[in-house]
Amino acid sequence: MDLAGVKIGFALTGSFCTFGRVFPQIERLLELDAEIIPIVSKVVRETDTRFGPASCWLDRLQSLTGRAVLSEITEVEPFGPQKQLDVLVVAPCTGNTLAKLANGIVDETVPFAVKAHLRNERPVVLAVSTNDGLAGNAKNIGSLLNIKNVYMVPFGQDAPESKHNSLVAKMELIPETVAEALDGRQIQPVIIAY
Repeated sequence: MDLAGVKIGFALTGSFCTFGRVFPQIERLLELDAEIIPIVSKVVRETDTRFGPASCWLDRLQSLTGRAVLSEITEVEPFGPQKQLDVLVVAPCTGNTLAKLANGIVDETVPFAVKAHLRNERPVVLAVSTNDGLAGNAKNIGSLLNIKNVYMVPFGQDAPESKHNSLVAKMELIPETVAEALDGRQIQPVIIAY
């Protein structure tokens, strides 16, 4: 897998419980010599949780990538006209973000970054992490699967016995999904067993 020199926007949204599985994938992409432009939602920028303070995640992102973390709409708007990215990854991609993307709502940094990037007909990779993937967000996932240049990291039910509607992407497949998306292909299978 050759990702040397590929400019990847990497956006985190507020599924804090999956950050421990997402950050190693950022490290893998950097080891593959990709260039990472870090982006976070307002929730990630401002919310301290049981998984750690917001400042810890922001500092870690900046330390890993060597870049300032983008968290304002005005900072990601140039992605469109300036064609700054080869691919944009949203991982984790919460149900809230899925709903906004599926319905064209761009009132926040991450959806705006996606809109700006898709304008250039370049790939967007979504790594789902939502407790309502088989409920309220099922229709949004279905819609996004049918949008040109949107690719999904393979996902499945992470805890079917206790969280019947929960879907989470296999974060370990982010680099492979990115490589396939850059070639215009959806990695298969999309729906996996956990």
